[in-house]
Amino acid sequence: MSALFNFQSLLLVILLIICTATYAHQVVPAIMNRNKTGVLGMFWKAARIGERLSPYVSICCVLMAFSLFTQ
Repeated sequence: MSALFNFQSLLLVILLIICTATYAHQVVPAIMNRNKTGVLGMFWKAARIGERLSPYVSICCVLMAFSLFTQ
């Protein structure tokens, strides 16, 4: 089943995008800051979410790990 049709998998993909974009922004901020609009702007926005809501994102990652572990 595709990740778009399974809600739990969709949440996992969104969390992975947020975490990856935040890490990439920390490593190479010039690339992310250059592309604030358009399709690549989605990664800039995800990096902002990861930076500003990092405690909540990390809690969601831990909860998602436990929910996937129990299945």
